[in-house]
Amino acid sequence: MSAVHGTRRWLTICAISATLGLIGSPAVSAPLPSTAHPGTAATAAGKGDGGGEADEIQEGADQRAEARTSPGVVAPGAFTSAWNALNALPGTGGHWQHLTGLTYNSDDPRYRDLSSNSSAGMGNVTGRTAAVAADNNGHVYLGSAGGGVWRSSTGGGRWEPISDQLPTQATGALALDDRGRLWLGTGEASTNSDAYLGSGVYVLDHPEHGSFSSRSRVGGAELDSTTIHELRFGGGKVWAATSKGVWSHSTADLGGPWTLEFAPNPQYLPGGPLANDPSAPYKNLTNDIAIDPKDPTKVVLAVGWRSGDATNGFYAKGADGAWHPLTSLGDLPTDAADVGAVTFARSADGSRYYAIDQSPAMLAGNPNSGLAGIFVSKSGSPFGPWTKIADYTKLASSGSALARPNDSPGAQSWYDQSLQVDPANPDHLYAGLEEVFETKDAGANWNTVGPYWNFPFACWSGDPSKQSGSCPQTTHPDQHALAVGQLNGRSYVLAGNDGGLYRRPVNGQVDALGHGTDWTSLNDGTVDTLEYYSVGVGQDPAGRGPAITGGLQDNGQSMLRPGDKVMGSNFGGDGGDTLSDPANGCNIAQEYVYLAINVTQNCAANDGTGAPTTYSVAPPDNALGGNGARFIAPLAADQHNGNLWVAGGRHLWVQTQGYAIRDASAWTSAFDLGAGHVATAVASSGGKVYAGWCGPCNNQGFTRGIAVGNADGTGWQQLNLPVDATVPNRYLSGLAVDPNNSAHVYLAVNGFSRHWTEGPGAGVGHVFESTDAGADWHDISANLPDVPADSLVVTKSGGLAVATDAGVLFRQAGRTDWKRVGNLPAVAVDQLKLGPDGRLYAATHGRGLWAISLHDCGED
Repeated sequence: MSAVHGTRRWLTICAISATLGLIGSPAVSAPLPSTAHPGTAATAAGKGDGGGEADEIQEGADQRAEARTSPGVVAPGAFTSAWNALNALPGTGGHWQHLTGLTYNSDDPRYRDLSSNSSAGMGNVTGRTAAVAADNNGHVYLGSAGGGVWRSSTGGGRWEPISDQLPTQATGALALDDRGRLWLGTGEASTNSDAYLGSGVYVLDHPEHGSFSSRSRVGGAELDSTTIHELRFGGGKVWAATSKGVWSHSTADLGGPWTLEFAPNPQYLPGGPLANDPSAPYKNLTNDIAIDPKDPTKVVLAVGWRSGDATNGFYAKGADGAWHPLTSLGDLPTDAADVGAVTFARSADGSRYYAIDQSPAMLAGNPNSGLAGIFVSKSGSPFGPWTKIADYTKLASSGSALARPNDSPGAQSWYDQSLQVDPANPDHLYAGLEEVFETKDAGANWNTVGPYWNFPFACWSGDPSKQSGSCPQTTHPDQHALAVGQLNGRSYVLAGNDGGLYRRPVNGQVDALGHGTDWTSLNDGTVDTLEYYSVGVGQDPAGRGPAITGGLQDNGQSMLRPGDKVMGSNFGGDGGDTLSDPANGCNIAQEYVYLAINVTQNCAANDGTGAPTTYSVAPPDNALGGNGARFIAPLAADQHNGNLWVAGGRHLWVQTQGYAIRDASAWTSAFDLGAGHVATAVASSGGKVYAGWCGPCNNQGFTRGIAVGNADGTGWQQLNLPVDATVPNRYLSGLAVDPNNSAHVYLAVNGFSRHWTEGPGAGVGHVFESTDAGADWHDISANLPDVPADSLVVTKSGGLAVATDAGVLFRQAGRTDWKRVGNLPAVAVDQLKLGPDGRLYAATHGRGLWAISLHDCGED
């Protein structure tokens, strides 16, 4: 491997929700020290190694949201309408084959290369878990960020999906009420870039069997197109903390409308005079509800946007019946600058209330952490008085893997937050941030029972014959959900995070460092919620079929070869775009973030010598981080010359060595898109290159364009695309060139049309065609639903397949109408690729990888 530049940490793509607007990112703090742990993967220079994970997240990861919102703010109902329109289309026939329904081992010893995170100690993983609930009879309910709700009847494992009939697979909250009903709040509320809005709240009367359906929605459409952070019960009502205020509903009569209890800035709600203001998405974010167990009429609301707003704070109803900010809660801050994301938890006996609070002021000004603290109310009342029982320095000294400069617990506490009290002991608390913490004495002493990873500890070893030396298994980083359940009378705690779900006994064992020694991964391969950005396919060198790989949110790069019973991870961190050699699927180029590209020519498999088998070959724009390339930047190989690659940042970088490239100096700049412009899509055919770009890329001043030229740097021009042109003024997400005619090109446009999006030039349509190298464009969307388009491919016979946020559509050669391809759950499809085996491959952001025969799609 070429030079190591700092430590590559697991990344979560965290920023504002994918259907919210954009607020500027905080400044980047000082770089991390270049003390890479053995076995960790390395970033290229620049933002990949500067400022720690939280800074990278905030700087780069809002960009998925921009693609779906710019140049305006999306109105409620857009996604539900798109899903209904998609299902009304005729189908192509054929069935998708699920490829990733097997165990994914992040510690697979076959891939113990420096560029993987193998031996970190997380074991089997899947996609992000946003919520979890459990009963005392072994039933566990996992709510994934983008892959729906899953049920286990064995305390975790042997999973089955139970929400595939719903129009959204994004989970925000799960809760069991005192009647045993399971309540589902849709729309993930972590305010991160790949979170999606939901369609309201659903209830399942007998969750131990059966599935959610559209008929089980509670109330009307009041909570459609919101995110739901928490559901709480009290006084015969269910309370919902949403992105559009706090709402309540009777738990007895489920048919009436929801009641808006409180919105701090109602003028910014849909229908209000400021509903289209760019700051509207941030003005009514609510986090949680705390209900007094002794008097359910006494309620405290937590209101807070992580980056700060004048109305952030805690609210309670006064004698006048109105909600008023609380100004004194003891140690728990009440000033708007110190109240951000908040999570509450109450003990079963009502004697304790706990809270985590993230501080906007610390987020903006503290290079170490954004955590205001963890607090307890020993009166059991949400009104306190509250006492601080932990801050980031105390947690760092409890065995944390993040105890180092500019990298402490709570750095991204606006994203990682969860609390769970042991039902049998009100002083026994589990707290989730980046890591899992435990106290058995109400906060006097803490242990990091689920450290971030095992690399910093003396027990770690890179020996391929061991998992990670003598270190016990830990959980995956970035905790979002905690719950306690029972099976056969034995209690266990469940931790949901960016790697799925883990379990240990409630009163588990710890080693001398305070680390739990008894975690079990529940990601047994029967649950697949993997969030792919990309897919790559090539013939396996052994000639037994395709070798399939893909880049994942916070779960590196997966590697699946013929005959594998377990899928391995051969690159660590976030996996961005992917190239695979169709003739040899072990020739792979994998992007980390910001064009940090690594290549391998043996699938990054451990060769037994300890020598690196991957090479860092980042183009120069990577050195500029978020200023030089998108967080997930485009990468493409020429259709007629697999050794000619184009990588898009501010520059369009070209190299002609293919997978044999070993040094970043092989890249040359074919064209400079201009200051402030970054590539969003690239395609090359016979040396002719097309590049879509944006800059600014957010909804405040959004601009876009297309540049066309030759890979050798000649003939470049910026196409004339005025705001009112046929091509909408929205994010250009995909380009595909006719393999038989390089002047014949197709364009995919993201976002929703102007029916749903207010903004200059939002326009209509999602798929466009040019037959004269982009001089003129024609809208060929026809009956294609109004849904964000993400990727497209041209088949050999001239058919066209398009990936959208709601599935895949196909248009046969010579036809103008679109058909739905098979039946996938309501999940975003980020990328399509044609495999050398004649199949179409789909990378979904929440349900893994899938393939279908082009013949089944109607391809001749």
